[in-house]
Amino acid sequence: MGKLLKSFMFALLAFSLMAIAACGGQNDSKEKDKGSEGDKGTSGSVEEPAGEVVIYSSRNEKFMQELFDKFEKDTGIKVRALNGKDEIINKIKEEANNVQADIFLSNDIGGLEHLRLEGLLQGYEPEGIETIDEKYRAEDNSWFGLSARTRIFMYNKDLMTEEEMPKTLWELTDEKWKGQFAITRGGNGSMIAHVSALRNEWGDEKTLEWLNKIKENAAIITDGHGDIRRAVGSGEVKFGLVNNYYYHQQLAEPTDNNVGAIYPDQGEGEMGAFVNAAGVAFIKGAPHPVDAKVFLDWIILPENQREFSYASMEVPVNPAVEAVEAAAKISDYKVSDMPLRDLGKVWEDTRQLIEQSGLDLEIRN
Repeated sequence: MGKLLKSFMFALLAFSLMAIAACGGQNDSKEKDKGSEGDKGTSGSVEEPAGEVVIYSSRNEKFMQELFDKFEKDTGIKVRALNGKDEIINKIKEEANNVQADIFLSNDIGGLEHLRLEGLLQGYEPEGIETIDEKYRAEDNSWFGLSARTRIFMYNKDLMTEEEMPKTLWELTDEKWKGQFAITRGGNGSMIAHVSALRNEWGDEKTLEWLNKIKENAAIITDGHGDIRRAVGSGEVKFGLVNNYYYHQQLAEPTDNNVGAIYPDQGEGEMGAFVNAAGVAFIKGAPHPVDAKVFLDWIILPENQREFSYASMEVPVNPAVEAVEAAAKISDYKVSDMPLRDLGKVWEDTRQLIEQSGLDLEIRN
C-alpha cells in the first residue's frame, strides 16, 4: 500500500508540474502576441496615435501651410508647426534629452545628415521610399529628399546680356564685379551646403579666399534669397547667387520679371552646378511616433511630393513627379559630383570656415 501511495503521489506531482508548465507557455505566448501588436515604447507599452504631430520647419512658412492643411484634411491628424530658419538644427540638438518634435523639414540635406551622424534621427522605411534615388536619402532612410535646388546666377536682362554674365563661381572674385551682385550671409543653409561642395572641389585655402573676396565684392549681403531675387528684378543689382527656384518665382511676378538664369561652371573641366535638396527627417525619441510615421507615409505619396515642390517652384527629386513648367531637369546640365550624404560629415567644419571669413552673420543692404 505504501508503494501504491508513493506511485500515486509521484504521478500527481508530475501531472501538476506539466499543467503549470503548459499554463506558463500559454502566458508567454500571449505576452509575445501582445508585443507583436502595434508600435511599442521604451517602457514596453503599446504606442497609440496621439492625433497630432509636431513639425519643426526651416522652410518658408507660406510654402508649407497648404501642405499642412492638406495633411490634416487627409488624415485627421493635427499639425503643430514651429517655423524658423537654420537655428532649428541647434534647437534639435539642445532638446536631445527632452525631445519636443517628431519631424524636421529642412532646406539642406547637409544639416539633416549632420543630425543623423549626431545620433538624433531614427530610421524608417515608408512604403514608396524606393521612388527616391539613394543619393537623396540617408543610408537608414531617417531622412530623404523631396525637391532639388540648384545654385545659379539670376540676372536682370535690362542691365546685362547672357554673354556679359560671369560663367563660373570663381569669377565673382574679380574686382570688375565689385558692387554689382548680391549674395546671402554665410550662415544661410544653402550657402553652407554650397561652400561644403566648394571645399570638396577646391580645398579649404582656395575656398576661404573665395569667401573673403566675394564678401568684399558683393553690393548686397542678405539674410535670405527672396531679397536677392527682388533686388535683381528691380535692378538694384545686376545679378545674384540664388537657388534656381527663386528665378522661377521672379518670372511669375507681375512686374520686375525680365530676368534670366545662368547655370555656372558648365565648361569642359569645370565642376558643374551644385545641386542640394530639401527634405524630411524623423527625429529620434519623437513624442508622437505613430503620427510621425503616418506623416512620412503620406508625404512620400506622389501627389504630396508634388505639393511639397510646387508651392516653392522647386524640382521634385522623383523623376516620375511632374516638375514646375519651364524648370530645367537635373539631367539638362552638368552638376558637381559631391555626394549629398557627405555634406553632413563636413557641415560643422564648413560653418567654422565661414565664420573665419566673417561672412556668417554679415548683412549688407
